[in-house]
Formats: sequence, C-alpha cells, structure tokens
Amino acid sequence: MRLHRMGGLDRRSFLATSLATAGSAMALGALPGRACAAPVPVGPVMATLSAYMAAAGGRALPDEVTEKAKQHVLDTFAAMISGSSLPPALAALKFARGYATDTTATIAASRLTANPLEAALVNGMLAHSDETDDSNEFSQSHPGCAVVPAALAAGEKFDADGTRFLRAVALGYDIGPRVTISFGAVEFRDESHKATHAIAGGFAAAAAAGSLAGLDAQRMRWLLDYSAQQSSGIGAWARDTSHVEKSFVFAGMPARNGVTSALAVQSGFTGVDDIFSGPDNYFEATAPNAKPELLIEGLGQRYEIARTNIKKWTVGSPIQAPLDAMAAIFAKRRVAPDDVRSVVVQLAHTEARTVNDRDMPDISLQHMVAVMLLDGTASFAAAHDRARMADPAVLRQRAKVKLVESPELERLEPARQAIVDITLNDGTVLSERVTAVRGTVDNPMPRDEIVAKARDLCEPVIGKAQTASLIAMVLGLDGLRSVRDLRGVLQTA
Repeated sequence: MRLHRMGGLDRRSFLATSLATAGSAMALGALPGRACAAPVPVGPVMATLSAYMAAAGGRALPDEVTEKAKQHVLDTFAAMISGSSLPPALAALKFARGYATDTTATIAASRLTANPLEAALVNGMLAHSDETDDSNEFSQSHPGCAVVPAALAAGEKFDADGTRFLRAVALGYDIGPRVTISFGAVEFRDESHKATHAIAGGFAAAAAAGSLAGLDAQRMRWLLDYSAQQSSGIGAWARDTSHVEKSFVFAGMPARNGVTSALAVQSGFTGVDDIFSGPDNYFEATAPNAKPELLIEGLGQRYEIARTNIKKWTVGSPIQAPLDAMAAIFAKRRVAPDDVRSVVVQLAHTEARTVNDRDMPDISLQHMVAVMLLDGTASFAAAHDRARMADPAVLRQRAKVKLVESPELERLEPARQAIVDITLNDGTVLSERVTAVRGTVDNPMPRDEIVAKARDLCEPVIGKAQTASLIAMVLGLDGLRSVRDLRGVLQTA
C-alpha cells in the first residue's frame, strides 16, 4: 500500500501522532485538578508525626517500654516458630523456596533465606499461622506479626544493633495502631468491611522498617505516602477456613508492604509530602469520619506496645476471656466433665460471631470450652488438633455448650469480657465474669509467664537448648551488637 507524505510525516505516523495527542488532551481534560495540582503545605499532624518517627531511632525508651518491647518480640518469635508446621506457614515456606538464593534476611524455623521483602512476608505468615500472636483491641489489629518480621528484615538489611531494633519495634506499635484508632476501629471495621488488621499492620511495619533505614522527617512523610497507597485488605478473609488468607492479610502482606515502602524511599523514591491532608488525601479516600489528630495524641507518653495484649491461651482473642473464666472456676472447685449439665458463655455480638461453631479448633468457642472441660486446660497441641473435633468424647461435652450474645457486653467493646455459667447435674451453678483478660494491660502477664509460654511453643520445634539461647538473646537485645546474630537462634538445625 502506498503512503502519502504529509509535511514530513507519512500518513501512518501522522495518524498515530494525532491519536496520541488527542488521548493526552482527553486525559488532561478529564483530570485537570490532579494533573495541575498545586503543592499542598505539610499540615501540623504530618509535621509532628514525621518528626517523631525520624527521631525514634536515637530516642531512648522508658525502661518499662523497653521491657515490653522485648516481651512482644519474644512472643512473636515464639509464634513464628510454633506456627511453622501449620498450613499458612507451609504455604509461605513453599513460596520462600523460590527466593532462597538471597542471603540477606532470615526466615525463621527453616534454613531458608530471602530478600527482605519476601522474608518479611513469610515470617509474617509464620507469626500469624495460628492465634498465638499479640493483639491490640483499641485498633483492632495484631501488631506484632507485621512489625517484628518487618523490623527483623530491615534490621538485617541495615545491620542494626539490638537497641535500634527495639526502638523501631516500639515505633511500629505506636504508629500503625494509631491509624485505625483514628478511624474509630470497631465501627470502621463493621461499616467499611475493610481489614483494620491489615491497615494498621502496614503502617506499623513501614514505621519500624523506615526507622531502621534511618529515614529523616521528609522521607518519613514519603514513607507514609507509599504506605497509604498500599493500604489494603477486606473482611472477606474471615471466609477462608484454612487461615492462609488470614495470615497473609493480617501479617504477611502488611509486613512486606511496610518493608517495600521503607526500601523504596531509602533508595530514592519521592512522593506526596502530606498524604493525610489536601486533595484526595488518605482519610478522605479511606475513612472520611476519621479524627486525624488522634494520630499524634499522646506520642511519647502513651506507648501502644504497653496497651497491646499478649495471649495466655493460643486461641482466638474472643475465646481468651471464657477460658480465663473457666480456669478461675476450676481453681475454686474441681469440676468433672460428666458432672456438668450445661455451659453458657456470654460474649459481645462482634466477638461471638467470630468464634461461633467455627470449623477450626483454635477459633471455635464451643470446641475449646469442651476441651477445657475434659483437660482442665487448653494447650497449644489441643488447640491445633483438628482430628479431635470429631472425637465422641469432645462432641459429648460440646453439645452442652451454649453461646449467648450479650447486648451488655457489646456496649463495652472493644473490651473483651465474658460471663461463664457452668450448671452441674445437681443444679449447682458455678459462675465467673472476666472483666480483665489475662495478658491485657489491666491484667498483664509477668516476664516469667511470657517466657514459660515461649518455652512451651518453641521447644517442640527447635529444642530446649536453642530455645534457652533464643530467650536469653531476646531478653538481652539492648546489648546485642547486630540483629543478624538472631539468625542462629531463629532457624532450625
């Protein structure tokens, strides 16, 4: 076909140029405000927050906060190790084998290594492979399973010492939970159908990784910008009965996203100076009714790590109070399973719907109450024994358990209270109300109880001697020269 020349262009080139020009004009016409937006000054919330974040690596923590940070790191490492044989961890470890040639970052409970992004993802999924890890009820999040894997990956990348690592972990807990607290976490979760756990975890992981990367205030603002762009997760995770998607949403994804934000900005990415104000800002897009000022409320005085729960029982958070109640009853009187006529458990509606007759043992209230009746306790092994859910002895006790949604307890949310009434065959009613769950700020577990939990979780996987070394190294983190030294106690032989 013959092409006619048009002012130095052939017809094909002319048409292509014309279409491209027209398309560009249409795009600019459709989005004039975004294409030509004027710079937005940094607002007071962002200015305060970014300055606080940038200074965190060099700022000493109060002694009690340092101790809490050690306890939460130990508890999260124990969750990573104990969860390594469960389905989410197995899926994550299989994924990691494709990246095992990079030796930068440790993958716990294995001999694998990976680049920091994949290591954060995999360790996050290990940390939330079951219901062992910590939780912050005020933000409706599980901070540790995102923060600690992200901090470990970034700490190894930048060869941080233990003190810097602890400060970064504490910063992650400070920043991430405050994001969803500013949303009004419980109402936001219920009305938006978004995953508060993923949102808080992403910002938390980014703050910790950014601190270890040594970002200044300007780059911390860009870090928050990229964290906002990656903010994601919807409530559909609850429909995954294998817990794999839940582990990804709560832990693996936010840990990886946080490290991505930190490494991208550290390598030279620039962005929006204040994603929390101005046109199309994060709150406008995500939570229009939020109170951004809560992001900086109490910074430096109220440490969220001190308000984050460490679980006594390795089961879902709504089951903690019922098991505490049963343990209190058993401490006062011996109760034989066959002497029990019924067990009535009252919970808030939002708690009850999470654990009502689930088909996973560690998040099924009826099953765990039955196990508690039979065993007098609820061990990690029992909470993960799926076959036992079909055991006739367990099913006989489970048939006695009734879960009741309590409007009174619902009004007390996010506090997780429970009322348990055990009625015996002779008509005696044994009743207990738990208002402060073991491991919460109002009923904290002391160091020796947290250490005992870590031993129970880790020894079956890495042995007694290595578990003792892990505990000693974590409790002495503020004297550790390099976070890279943790590899020897986190990995399997």
